[in-house]
Amino acid sequence: MRAGNALEQRLHTRLARLGADGLLRSLRPPAGIDLASNDYLGFSTHSLLKQRMMEAVAREGCGSTGSRLLRGERESFAAIERSFAAFKGTERSLYFSSGYMANLAVLTSFPESGDVIYSDERNHASLIDGIRLSGARRIIFPHNNVEELARRLQEETGPGQKFLVTESLFSMDGDMAPLAAYATLCRSSGTALIVDEAHAVGIYGEHGSGLVEAAGIGDDVFVSINTAGKALGVSGAFVAGPPCAIDFLIQIARPFIFSTAAPPPVAAALDASLTLLASEPGRRETLRRRAAYLRERLSAAGIDIPAGSSQIIPIVIGENGPAVAVSRDLQEAGFDVRAIRPPTVPPGTARLRISVNVNLCEDVLNDFVAALASAMRKFA
Repeated sequence: MRAGNALEQRLHTRLARLGADGLLRSLRPPAGIDLASNDYLGFSTHSLLKQRMMEAVAREGCGSTGSRLLRGERESFAAIERSFAAFKGTERSLYFSSGYMANLAVLTSFPESGDVIYSDERNHASLIDGIRLSGARRIIFPHNNVEELARRLQEETGPGQKFLVTESLFSMDGDMAPLAAYATLCRSSGTALIVDEAHAVGIYGEHGSGLVEAAGIGDDVFVSINTAGKALGVSGAFVAGPPCAIDFLIQIARPFIFSTAAPPPVAAALDASLTLLASEPGRRETLRRRAAYLRERLSAAGIDIPAGSSQIIPIVIGENGPAVAVSRDLQEAGFDVRAIRPPTVPPGTARLRISVNVNLCEDVLNDFVAALASAMRKFA
C-alpha cells in the first residue's frame, strides 16, 4: 500500500471515531435568529461600518499586498492604532489580523526560557497554544481561584520573570476574572499581568473599553489583547500597552512580521466602530438588559444556568449527543444555536453557548426559552 493510501485510511478511521463520539463538526452558514455569534452590539451589519468600508475600498483597494514591514503598511493602520490606544487608555497599540495571532505574538515574544507563566485552567485555545510555544514554564491554576494563585506565586522563588495570563470574560463560561485581586497579587509579586479582553472590549467600563477599565486596573496591566471581530463587529485584534512592548512586538513577534497585513478597508470599519461606541452608549445598556432578561426567563423555566450577568450564557448538557440533538431541534425551530463540545470544553460538559445581542427583543427571547425548554425535555 502506498503511503498516501495508508494516511488516507488513518484519517478515515479517525473521522469515523469522531463521529461515533459525537464530535464530528460541520460548516454551516448562519440561518435563523442569531443566538450564537459574538456580534454583541450588532455592529457587523451597521450602515456606518459598511459605508466607511466601501469608501475605503474605492480609495485604497482590497488587499494590503504584503506584510506591514514590507509594502503592507498604511497610514490608516497607524491612525486606528492611535485611536484604539486612546480608547483603551494606553500609550500604544498594535493591530493583528486575528485574535489568535495576537495571542501567539504576545506569548511567544515576552516570556522567555526561565520565566514562569500562570494560566487559568479555562483560558481558551489561542492563549494555551501561545503559552505552549513560549519556552517558559507553565503553571495552570484552578479557575478564578485567587487564594490558590497567591499560594503558587509565593512558592516561586526563581530568578525568571513571572506572568499571569487570563481572560477577563471567559468565552465558554460567561463569568469574569477577579481582575482587581489579580492586580494586587501582581503588584506585590512583580508579576506581569496579561489580560485577554476578547469578549469584554466594547461592552464593559464607562467608555466600553473592557473589564480592565471597569476594574480600574489599567496601570497594573502589562498588555491587553482586544479582539475586534466580536463586539466591534469587524475583524482582527489590538494589543494595547506601553511603547516598549509595542516596539518589541514589531521587532520580534513572528505572527506580525511574517503575516500579510489586513486589507486597508478594515481600518476604516474599525474607526467607525469606535465612533459608534462613543456616540451610541445605549447599545451597551440594551445588551445588559437583554442578557438580564434572558437569564431571568431561563431560571423561571427551570433551566439551570450559572450565576452571572454577562451576555454569554452557557447551558451545560453534559454528553455530546444530547447537546447536538438539542441544538438541532432549536435550529429547526428557527434559532441559530450551536453545540459546544470537547476539546473546546472539558469532556462531559458539552453545552449550548447562548450569546445575547442587542437585536434580540423580549418576545423573541420568550419564544427561544419555550423552544429550549421543549428541546431539553425531549433530549437532555
